[in-house]
Amino acid sequence: MMLKRSPALALAGLCASFGASQGALAATGYPLTLESCGHAITLDKAPERVVTIGQAPTEMLYLLGLDDHMVGTSLWVNPVLEAFEEQDAAVERLSDNAPSFESVLAKKPDLVISAYEWMVGPAGAVGTPEMFDDAGVPVWTLPTECLGKDNRQSMDGARERLFDPALVYQSLNELAEIFDVAERGETAVAELEARETAAIEAARALDLPNELSGVFWYSSADLRIDPYVAGVNGVPDWMMATLGIHNVVRAREEWPTVGWESVARANPTFIAAARMDRRRFPADDIAVK
Repeated sequence: MMLKRSPALALAGLCASFGASQGALAATGYPLTLESCGHAITLDKAPERVVTIGQAPTEMLYLLGLDDHMVGTSLWVNPVLEAFEEQDAAVERLSDNAPSFESVLAKKPDLVISAYEWMVGPAGAVGTPEMFDDAGVPVWTLPTECLGKDNRQSMDGARERLFDPALVYQSLNELAEIFDVAERGETAVAELEARETAAIEAARALDLPNELSGVFWYSSADLRIDPYVAGVNGVPDWMMATLGIHNVVRAREEWPTVGWESVARANPTFIAAARMDRRRFPADDIAVK
């Protein structure tokens, strides 16, 4: 159920200009073999027709100036970042939610980039890596979904260690390698690292009270049942841990369902409710929350 705005863009949403000239870093050597989530692919050249499944990889490609390589995008939670509106207007939206396997193949992609294994994985909503292999289409999944995370037991998976923004930067650098634009990746990562540092320093300067605790409410499949909240080691947990705030939800699943009675007993200082434009569930709407 992890249709959330990836940390990539929580950190990223900002600028897509790259002043440095190309060529200072080593060019990509093709054929290029990559592994993601235990699945290996080989690319003979930079992809020219890419379909993305997930808002995060889409906006990462926009950040790297690679929108002209894209023939379709899907799985959106919120409007595209303002900085990328012009680029996004030229890319076909296959679906606001999960696209069909057939609609992806109809675009004749030479690469599919997915944000989540529950989209393309052993029980993928779109398809399995083997289905795409049989169709001759390589699929690459963001490292944020694969590293330090076990997706075998649930759709959302469980993080085995605390999320690290370095995974976002690795995603950008690997995308830059795939498309042979290493210098763009280096520039983007440097800008985002600087923004991350500044944001953390600004938040810490707020001099927050001691012993704060919180819970992050993503959505609810039905308001009469338990809500989806952030477990330990995911992005919200990293945000809280960075600021010295205790996450009252201790489940290892990335987005477990936890009863409101349990939340009330934990007596958190605050509840952070997700605002999104997606309408998969009624509680996606912040007004309903």
